[in-house]
Amino acid sequence: MNRPIGIFDSGVGGLTIVKEVIKQLPKESIVYFGDTARLPYGSKSKEDITKFSSQIIKFLLEQNVKLIIVACNTINANCIYELRNMFPHVDIIGVVDAGTKMASNVTINGRIGIIGTQATIISNMYEQLLKKNNSNFKIYSKACPLFVPLVEDGWINHLATHLITEHYLDALLQKNIDTLILGCTHYPMLAEVIQEVVGDVMLINPAIEVAKSTKTVLQNLNLESQKNATYSFYVSAQPSNMKKTVETFLGCSIDKVSTVEIDKYYL
Repeated sequence: MNRPIGIFDSGVGGLTIVKEVIKQLPKESIVYFGDTARLPYGSKSKEDITKFSSQIIKFLLEQNVKLIIVACNTINANCIYELRNMFPHVDIIGVVDAGTKMASNVTINGRIGIIGTQATIISNMYEQLLKKNNSNFKIYSKACPLFVPLVEDGWINHLATHLITEHYLDALLQKNIDTLILGCTHYPMLAEVIQEVVGDVMLINPAIEVAKSTKTVLQNLNLESQKNATYSFYVSAQPSNMKKTVETFLGCSIDKVSTVEIDKYYL
């Protein structure tokens, strides 16, 4: 019951999920892992993405987590079903279902944009799920490969970031979208810049729905924590500013970020 929730991503973008889980589930302890040594996942093969993800899940299970959130759209789009089959004894929650549910509920004109990594966009998973909800939806996708390194390097409010955002989103805006899914957990960190560029287009941050889904699963399994929360942060490689980066994402101070040799974990 009082065991932690495990959350992982290819880097630090998944901390946007952590922040929302803390907000909605303040008593839940969290173990976070960011695979900073092997990012970005967006250009990797499905085989590598599956292998890396399974290694991380093994590490999280060693930390005695009660539930796992895959806070990476690229992993969700490529291998979440395989991961659920590989680890059937633990509930694994994804972000893609959450994003499509929110977008389907809020769009008015049925013209929905999706931005994400190359691997996420190529997978067509968002489009398939949206079309399941409503076959009349018009879906327009755009890979934005520079967004992840811009966030990882802390270029949140840089002029270059604004110019790159305009370049990426111009084609989507010409399609008259009224809703835009931030299909990568790094992208909410750029939400202010993106909103400036897209105007009154509704931005969809799947983290909000993921936290709601997590709460529901814990309630159904009677696994809600009754103790004060603790938070642990792990990465596979640690730049000198990693602690500061984590604190920037979360908007609060943390004790430390620990490094894990993730390659030693095998199935």
